[in-house]
Amino acid sequence: MTVECDRVGGVNLAQGVCDTEVPPPVVQRAIEAIHEGYNIYTRLDGVAPLRDAIARKLERDNHLTVDPNSEVLVTSGATGGFYAAALALLDPGDEVILFEPFYGYHLNTLLALRIKPVAVPLLEGHWALDVERLKAAITPKTRALVINTPSNPAGKIFSRAELELVAAVAEENDLFIFTDEIYEYFVFDGKGHVSPATLPGMAERTISISGLSKTFSITGWRIGYLTADKRWLGPIGYFHDLTYVCAPSPFQYGAAAGLMELPVEFYTDMAVEYQAKRDMMCSALADAGLTPSVPSGAYYVLADTSSLPGETAKEKARTLLRERGVAAVAGTAFFTGGRGENLLRFCFAKRDEDLQRACDLLRGTARI
Repeated sequence: MTVECDRVGGVNLAQGVCDTEVPPPVVQRAIEAIHEGYNIYTRLDGVAPLRDAIARKLERDNHLTVDPNSEVLVTSGATGGFYAAALALLDPGDEVILFEPFYGYHLNTLLALRIKPVAVPLLEGHWALDVERLKAAITPKTRALVINTPSNPAGKIFSRAELELVAAVAEENDLFIFTDEIYEYFVFDGKGHVSPATLPGMAERTISISGLSKTFSITGWRIGYLTADKRWLGPIGYFHDLTYVCAPSPFQYGAAAGLMELPVEFYTDMAVEYQAKRDMMCSALADAGLTPSVPSGAYYVLADTSSLPGETAKEKARTLLRERGVAAVAGTAFFTGGRGENLLRFCFAKRDEDLQRACDLLRGTARI
């Protein structure tokens, strides 16, 4: 879709590429680090300033106390963290629960490692957890659950009550919980983010994964991190080193500067800014006859595209790009069993002028 969008000169709302400005302290410190010679391999768990900054951030914002020297691993993006954790803690033939709609990298990472993903659908509309469906999906081969909150693509935020239900299932069946919390600061309508590891008894079985790609608009820098009990961090670090060696050294220093220097208001203001972008996007989709499922977090919208011509979501996506000049992702990328054919995912992490153009194109008030 990105290649075709570029060809026709449309607006790309398909890829989750946050192309807003990088905070100045992050850029400045990365450049300084390059000139200071921080261009070689780091320790396998990352540079000390970033690990320390992550630990302080986790305590301040997530209410999670971790040891930066034994329970924090800087990773090659959040996806690299998930891949290394799955390599370390799971075996071929294991089963892992994914809540549907799911993020494609989670599913495909598991498939690449010959681990069986098992989709548990959330209730359509508000994407609520059905704990009975979850319990029914557990088998003797189940080893873990993946929780993406706030989620890509639905923007669902798991409530504390829902997480407590998931935690009870994990504890009863002795399961790991892998979290993907990279959109933790993109929360709307007064909702809050809860890290599953903070629930009673969950710290020892939860692998908490996040990163700075979205928060600082540095998706190409590949700076992620995870935290886990030190029993698990050693093996995870080993496999991350084996696969990626380390995250880029100077970029680690830039990310550390952002975590240390940016005030709390940076994060709260960002949530307000992105809520406005969400509202702009959802309004345009509704006006275009594409009913949005209004997200509580992250920066994506799933919209009902039943009104568009085409038998499949891919055909509908191509029609929308051809006729309106806006690129989106077919909903089937996030579902199993043939579901998602009447859904498209739109990303609103765009500069205001680009997002406004996309909205005008959707409404038919602008030309490609």
